[in-house]
Amino acid sequence: MKKVLLSIVILFSASFAFAQGKYGADSAECVKYLSFYQQYVKQGNLDEAAPSWRKAIALCPPTASQNMLLDGMKILRKEINTYKHNPIRKKELIDSLMWLHQLRIENYNNPRYIVPAKNNYAMDMMNFSEKGNELEVYNVLSEVMESVKEQSSVAIPVRYMHYAIDLYNSGKFSEEDVLNSFQRSISVLESIQQAKPSDMVTNAIADVENLFAQSGVVSCEGLVELFGPRYESNPEDKSVLTAIISLFSSTNCTDEILFRNAVEGMHKIEPSSNSAYLLYKLYSGTPEGADKAVEYMQQAVSLEDPNGSSAAAYQFELATYYFQKLGNNVEAIAAAKSAAELSDDYKAKAYFLIGTIWSTIKCQGNEIETRAPFWVATDYMIKAKNLDPNLASEAEIHISSYRKYYPMQADAFMYDIVDGDMYTVSCGGMRETTTVRTQK
Repeated sequence: MKKVLLSIVILFSASFAFAQGKYGADSAECVKYLSFYQQYVKQGNLDEAAPSWRKAIALCPPTASQNMLLDGMKILRKEINTYKHNPIRKKELIDSLMWLHQLRIENYNNPRYIVPAKNNYAMDMMNFSEKGNELEVYNVLSEVMESVKEQSSVAIPVRYMHYAIDLYNSGKFSEEDVLNSFQRSISVLESIQQAKPSDMVTNAIADVENLFAQSGVVSCEGLVELFGPRYESNPEDKSVLTAIISLFSSTNCTDEILFRNAVEGMHKIEPSSNSAYLLYKLYSGTPEGADKAVEYMQQAVSLEDPNGSSAAAYQFELATYYFQKLGNNVEAIAAAKSAAELSDDYKAKAYFLIGTIWSTIKCQGNEIETRAPFWVATDYMIKAKNLDPNLASEAEIHISSYRKYYPMQADAFMYDIVDGDMYTVSCGGMRETTTVRTQK
């Protein structure tokens, strides 16, 4: 109680002294004790500095020296750790530390000082506030983020999310409170990233998303309930779309139709290869979404730099989708050839896929016409293994299996063709010129 009264006396003394001038009513004593404690601080001796500093803070107004407040914070932080096993004394010291922060914010509030002042206040609140004060700390962090926005310390929005979840677990916050805290944390971090991009901020965003996802606070059904009406009332609101995409992604709720609608909405506002590809993935996983999936993958290709590898990667994946999911061999081969043309990195894989496709084609006709696709399949497997040693052994296995389906030499002779002749295969809308191969 005496310590609390002392703090009050100090506060009034400092306020009264401020009215008397820069160094207060007793300027000589103020300057004397400022000088005394600063000598010890320069030597790194905070214990010896403490008594004179306390004299200075009692005699001098806050505006006498900002360093007086900053040095006092160092002294008090050290003392808090010294008295960590004495809860009463520790609390008194923490209260004094917070009082110093408030003095600094009130008296040094120009743009040069206010941002670090508020960030440091928030950091000390997080570091020294004791259990049971979560709501108080949460509110301080909220005020700091609102005030300094993109200049917030990266740790603040992350810890802000921690406190929101703790308050929910203790029954003081609702699901919507946590949801709003998540959105605010992400918004602040994104503004920091925009102002000054760094891996630290990227990691912080991932941390907040993981915290929210792992908290189990809101189920997928709950998210749909919360955001469904917001989306319906304004399906082109970028902030709503962004929130839906971020939240549903971080909570693995991407199977929800609302998520797909939000991605489509964002793609209309800001089309990109990434959003088009995501829509391809979403539609390709549904029985009725094939046409949409193809449409969005084609957009992904068109929105990419044709000289980069991403366009080739998209074309190759589209080729695989055409072949494996849709059974459209013509389009599959066209997409695979496009991938090979766009990037040398995809040539071997594309040829391997084309060879595989030709080996599955069932052509009508005579003994030669029905077996000729295996010659084309062999051609492409040879190209693949010659380009990529990693595919060589697997390609050779396929080639060996194709040989069993080559026509017999005698049968080929009956059709006036022999090994090494050029032969054009035309089947199922596809056409390739290949080399005749037979079994002896």
